[in-house]
Amino acid sequence: LGIAVATVTGLVVNLAWFSPRGFFPAWWRALGRTDPVPTSSDGTSSMVPTFAMTTAALITQSIVLALTLELAAGTTITGATSVGLGAIVGLVAGVGIAASSSLGHRLFSGQGVRVWAIEVGGDIVSLTAMGAVLGLFA
Repeated sequence: LGIAVATVTGLVVNLAWFSPRGFFPAWWRALGRTDPVPTSSDGTSSMVPTFAMTTAALITQSIVLALTLELAAGTTITGATSVGLGAIVGLVAGVGIAASSSLGHRLFSGQGVRVWAIEVGGDIVSLTAMGAVLGLFA
């Protein structure tokens, strides 16, 4: 149940982060895009495959974060898992893995630091919230 709720939490955070009132307009401009309707990876206007793959990735993140949290809890003084520990593990995963691994990808692809900052900002917030949820359910 915790993995399912964490996955939904990640989806909600990312939807809010990249909403029209969130960072989507700035991110879209930073990508150099001017077309008003984003297209999926196959060039159509259907976003179903994009959302399906994103959801699959969030399920994977939830499972791996849950396993990481179990390992982290086993090394604490009390052995207890908590919302705070979950949030910290999520934050570390966001900054230490997601943000650091994608920087080179954005720079070498010519997308720049601004695109990277917007994208990983959402990842960091999402993984921190997902970790907190998993800590709550542990």
